[in-house]
Amino acid sequence: KELPGVDYDEDFFGKAAFLTVSGQLGGETYASALGDVYTFGPTFRAENSQTTRHLAEFWMVEPEMAFADLTSAMDNAEAMLKSVVGVALKECDEDLTFFGKFFDKGLKARLEKLVSKPFVRVAYRDAVKYLQEEIAKDPSKWQFPEVEFGTDLATEHERWLAETKFDSAVFVYNYPKSIKAFYMRDNDEDGGETVNAMDLLVPGVGELVGGSQREERLDVLVDKMKDLDLDVEDYWWYLDLRRFGSVPHAGYGLGFERLVTYVCGIENIRDAIAFPRYPGNAEF
Repeated sequence: KELPGVDYDEDFFGKAAFLTVSGQLGGETYASALGDVYTFGPTFRAENSQTTRHLAEFWMVEPEMAFADLTSAMDNAEAMLKSVVGVALKECDEDLTFFGKFFDKGLKARLEKLVSKPFVRVAYRDAVKYLQEEIAKDPSKWQFPEVEFGTDLATEHERWLAETKFDSAVFVYNYPKSIKAFYMRDNDEDGGETVNAMDLLVPGVGELVGGSQREERLDVLVDKMKDLDLDVEDYWWYLDLRRFGSVPHAGYGLGFERLVTYVCGIENIRDAIAFPRYPGNAEF
């Protein structure tokens, strides 16, 4: 938001400008012209997360695909991860053996399982039901024992699903509209209570990929933006993609440093980037 008392006409850009949390909206523009595209660049998050999984600045791979739905995005993400991890297992065996010896003794077996086993796919409603049943056995074991429809799943919930419930990489899909972004396509089956969104959870890390089918219907998108008090004039170019004809399209983001921690068995994401920047630290 613009700061009071600041003359943005004198700003470098002549208006308020901000660091991006994603290249997605621009990626949608390219996908509308070229079909299947991806971006790979730095992204920035201002949330005050002092965890082993978060950075204030990190790199993200973001594919965007025209004529695609949520299933297409999940298929693509699964195929990409199996390919990347498969190449790492083949070409970097010596390194992975070293990491397995000093960091994570089960590393190679876990990576081989990811490549060879189909990813589980479970609806958010079912994931919540499984968590409620497990937490009811002993709520004291959980830092966040309150889980219901509309809960934004915490890391402990994500890791239990991937590591204990399914012992597999897991796509959780069809999240509540209330906890997801405005650009995600409303599900017609439940009147828009959920959106066509997915997160990929992997053992040892939790969320590795997040994506969705995008809302291509102009009227629905504008109504959602107004409900969230977003200024539609700020997004005129994004809305023009729908105004002058659009197609169903979908995409996702993969945090590169999280992928590095997963493949290398590194516990702290700050060890997966040369110059880690996080809340309270921008030394380099």
